Amino acid sequence: MTEQLTPTIRRAGPDDAAILRLMIGELADHQDEGRYVTVTVDQWRKLLGRDDVVVFLAEHRGEAAGYVSALRRLHLWTGGDILGLDDLYVREQFRDTGTGRALMLELARYALPQQLTIAWGMRPENEGAQRFYTRLGATLRPKIVASWDANTYAQALTPIQQE
Repeated sequence: MTEQLTPTIRRAGPDDAAILRLMIGELADHQDEGRYVTVTVDQWRKLLGRDDVVVFLAEHRGEAAGYVSALRRLHLWTGGDILGLDDLYVREQFRDTGTGRALMLELARYALPQQLTIAWGMRPENEGAQRFYTRLGATLRPKIVASWDANTYAQALTPIQQE
């Protein structure tokens, strides 16, 4: 196991847009999904100014080590808000140092005063993530996630042509 490090963790702001965009690209490339990342640094600057966008940045000796991002949103079943965790990413050289745990605990610290549930998903084959989240005490249950992109649902809205 790699040496445990104590990262500095802080809420990311607009000035962190470039490093966050870089790490989002690293994560997407690691998952072979880099082609889907279209957000720009300028867009990230705006996003980081929003109250509902929650991003914590971990640093070791001034070097960006990872981030956790979440979106505060309404949960219609309860009438209250939840935090929808979007990404937890730790750069390769900082993995197994306690950085991921520290980021998750910082997100929990943020959510605790209002008792916000934190919810997220992961790929079924990502067994390492499942072990990590189980060690944190998270409840894992299977669920199929569907997405419907604009091109596809636009086709569904187009009337069927008679021949």
